Amino acid sequence: MGPRDPKFPVQGPRLSGATRRSALGLLLGTPLLSACAGVQQSLSQFSNPFSSSPPPAQPAGPPQQATTAGSGGVKVAVILPLSAAGNAGLAAQSMRNAAEMALAEFQNPNIQLLIKDDNGSPQGAQAGAQQAVDEGAEIILGPLFAQSVPAVAQVARTRGISVIAFSTDSSIAGRGVYLLSFLPESDVNRIVEYSASIGKRSVAVLVPDNAYGNVVEAAVKAAVPRRGGRIVAFEKYGADRATPARTVAQQLGGADALFIADDGDAVVAVADAMTAAGANLRNIQLLGTGLWDSPRVYASPALQGGLYAAPDPAGFRAFSGRYRTKYGAEPIRTATLAYDAVALVAALARTQGPTRFSSDVLTNPSGFAGIDGLFRFRADGTNERGLAVMKVTTGGGVAVAGSPKSFGA
Repeated sequence: MGPRDPKFPVQGPRLSGATRRSALGLLLGTPLLSACAGVQQSLSQFSNPFSSSPPPAQPAGPPQQATTAGSGGVKVAVILPLSAAGNAGLAAQSMRNAAEMALAEFQNPNIQLLIKDDNGSPQGAQAGAQQAVDEGAEIILGPLFAQSVPAVAQVARTRGISVIAFSTDSSIAGRGVYLLSFLPESDVNRIVEYSASIGKRSVAVLVPDNAYGNVVEAAVKAAVPRRGGRIVAFEKYGADRATPARTVAQQLGGADALFIADDGDAVVAVADAMTAAGANLRNIQLLGTGLWDSPRVYASPALQGGLYAAPDPAGFRAFSGRYRTKYGAEPIRTATLAYDAVALVAALARTQGPTRFSSDVLTNPSGFAGIDGLFRFRADGTNERGLAVMKVTTGGGVAVAGSPKSFGA
C-alpha cells in the first residue's frame, strides 16, 4: 500500500489562456461565508482504511432506492454506502447532502446526479455502477470504501469512463481511477518541505507499525533526503511504545525535528513515552500529519508548538455554515470531498466540451480549487493537495503557513 511515484505526470494538450485560469478556479463559484468552527473529526475517520475499518459487523439496512438530483444533460453517477451500518451510513448521508448542496449552489449546472446506494459492499457498488452506466453515466463519483473501488472500476473501464473515488488507499488508484481524498503522502511532503525551509533538516521519526505507518515510512524516507535532510533515527511502535521511545530519545541529540505520525490519542501517548524516556520535547521541533487535528493534541502540554500539515480550516468552516443553514446539522468532515467532486464535474461539463472527463482534463497540472484548497490528480490516480502548515496551541490549530495559491511545475 506504498505511495506512488512522486513525479508529476507527463501531460497531453494543456488547457491554455482563459480556459486554464477558469479550470484553476472551477470550484470557487460560491461565496465563502463566515461560520463557527465545525466538528473536529479526523479527516479520515470514514474513508481511511488505516485508522478505521469499513462497515462494522452490524448488518446493513435494506438498500435505498436509487434517486436522481438535477435535470442536466450530463449524467454523473454518485455511489455511496447510504444503507451501511453505523457511522458509515451516517457519513454517506452527509456526503449525499453535500453533493446535492454543490448542485444547488452551482449556477445552472448541466448535470444530473444518479445517486446509487452500494449497501456498504463491493457487490452493491458494482451493481450500482452497472445500473448507472446503463443509464448513461459519463463519470462515477465514489465509492467511499477501498474494497468497493475495484468493483466499480471494473464496470467503468469496460465503458471507458473515469472514476473519482473517496478512499485514501492509494494502492487502488490508477487506470482511470482517481482518488479525491486526504492522502498521507501529501501531509508528509508538505510538512517535510516546510520544516526544511525553516532549517530543520535532521529528523527523528516515530510511526505506528501498521498500514498507515508503512505508507508514511515510505513517504518520509523519500521526502527528507529530497529536501536535503537526513533521518537520524527511525522506529516503529506497536502496543509497546516505551522501548522505541527510549531508542529514539537516546538519538535526539543529533536531531532538530521529531516527526510522529499518528492520530490524536496515539500521538499524545507517544509524546508522553518520549518524555518518560528523558526527552525534552521543548528543545526540538515536533512535526506531524493531518491526523493531529484533534482536541487531544491541542490539550497536550508536550505537543504545544508542534507543526502539522492539513487543509486550511477556513474552507471547512465556511462550508459547515452553509451546510448547517441548509440541513440543520453538522457535516461529516469528509463531506467536502463529495461537494468538490460534484462542483468539479459540473464545471468541467460547462467548460470542457466533449473531452470534459478525459484523463488530460482531469490531470490538468494547474489543478482545481476546492473547499479544502488546491488539488490536482496525478496520472497514477493519486492526488496532490495544497496544504497549510498548522501550529498546535491550546486553542486549536493556528496557521503558520497558508495553503499555496498555485502548484509549482
